[in-house]
Amino acid sequence: MLKRVHFPTSALPYLLVAPQIAITLVFFLWPASQAMYQSFLIEDAFGLGTEFVWFENFEVLATDPHYLASFQRTAVFSLLVAALSMGFALILAGFAQRVVRGAMFYRTMLIWPYAVAPVLAGALWVFMFNPTLGIFPYFLEFAGITWNHYLNGTQAMALVILAAAWKQVAYNFLFYLAAMQSIPNSVIEAAAIDGAGPARRFWTIIFPLISPTTFFLLVINMVYAFFETFGIIHAVTQGGPGTSTTILVYKVFNDGFVGLDLGGSAAQSVVLMVLVIAMTVVQFRFVERKVAY
Repeated sequence: MLKRVHFPTSALPYLLVAPQIAITLVFFLWPASQAMYQSFLIEDAFGLGTEFVWFENFEVLATDPHYLASFQRTAVFSLLVAALSMGFALILAGFAQRVVRGAMFYRTMLIWPYAVAPVLAGALWVFMFNPTLGIFPYFLEFAGITWNHYLNGTQAMALVILAAAWKQVAYNFLFYLAAMQSIPNSVIEAAAIDGAGPARRFWTIIFPLISPTTFFLLVINMVYAFFETFGIIHAVTQGGPGTSTTILVYKVFNDGFVGLDLGGSAAQSVVLMVLVIAMTVVQFRFVERKVAY
């Protein structure tokens, strides 16, 4: 019979996790609860009066054409950012995996962009694509393309997508490289002996084996596009021209801090929170199914 081991109780584990719990309560749970409460209110812009309206703010959002257009714009934006950043990171990870000499140097250089703050990343791309001073509009002019993202909404959206995807490539690269390095070399060598070329080995062996990582990164990149691209959009286009780059997270800021519609912006933030929770639940369900399998 196995002997039960009883460890003495100690307050040390609770003290070690107390700072993280406090941060979560103060900066995450409390603001989330306040947003949920304010989403049921119509508030005066100067805080002089409030009225409890139940779900009226959400009903307004469901029928607001500007919000629905922003919702569609956010879906396209997040999908394109995820596809570009993940696709380019996958290519870089495949090439980095084949590098023998100076591999650490190349990997370090590829990881560095992740340390750049979103606002700085946006400012960098603004300078490169400035219609007057930027280097890329100068070369695009030779191809017959007149670049001015301050006036052209399509070009503005393309610019923020490129800036947001570039910012996230390094993060995706780390995960893809780690996933590829976890694949046994014997599997790759066996396929090479059987006559499979590099492209066939990648699509029939490597890519299916890293599919859990791909799904994980898809969810992470969607959440990143929903929330963490605010700084890039604010630095590059400020939601313009017009509303062509106003995604959901920027509309929350614009309606709340500029338009002073506190109840409506709180309702929008609650919708965003529900979307992120739903994506996280889907991710965990997928991971649990993979583990059980």
